[in-house]
Amino acid sequence: MTDEGIVLIRQNFREADRMVSLYTKSYGRLNLRFPSVNKSAGKLKALSEPFVHANYRIYVKRGAVIGCVTGGKIESVFPQIRQDGPKTKMALHFCELMFRLTPEHQPSEEKFLLLQEALNSLQKTDCNPSLSPAFILRLMTLAGFGMDKPALGIPAAFWETLHNADFENLGFTSPQDLLNLNKSAYICRRFLNRYLTYPLNTLKDEDISDMARNLDNYDSEFEAETQPAAAY
Repeated sequence: MTDEGIVLIRQNFREADRMVSLYTKSYGRLNLRFPSVNKSAGKLKALSEPFVHANYRIYVKRGAVIGCVTGGKIESVFPQIRQDGPKTKMALHFCELMFRLTPEHQPSEEKFLLLQEALNSLQKTDCNPSLSPAFILRLMTLAGFGMDKPALGIPAAFWETLHNADFENLGFTSPQDLLNLNKSAYICRRFLNRYLTYPLNTLKDEDISDMARNLDNYDSEFEAETQPAAAY
């Protein structure tokens, strides 16, 4: 079979192979083996790098759990992201979120397009603190964990912007918008803390922006607003 996909994570396997988690447009998240890519003559190495977007040829033996990539054609390696440290870190963050918050073998073209849109936007625009909350909130909605209405006094118009505006148009500057973004980051952090069994590698405590720090003062207000039907 062939399908369009984006590499989420990869790790070395045995002496020369790689195991890759690939989010595909038609089949969802797949774990795939890339044979012999760590050999000097390996031809598939570029196709197995994080956040590469490509069309892949995949072979799955009858009864097998893990398929094998036999070839492909790269659509984009997002060079502007790879040349910028903060952008690379954000792209890896997007990919880890997709890996941790999506089940295997459950297709969702909407999730694939969300990741593709986020990477395309990150390629063209500066990295800013609103990208992570916007991506998490949209992925939460697609995964069935979205909130029907905003909490913590976040205006509906701001909430709508975070969920639906183009990523490159999320550069908030006013004090009120930054406060609302701070509250949105709290909601995202709370969801991740409740849902994930261990922290994200791309969101260590020391990496959280100043905007996302000191959010514990929202706990009592959030609990009061979301009880008894708290989703988190």
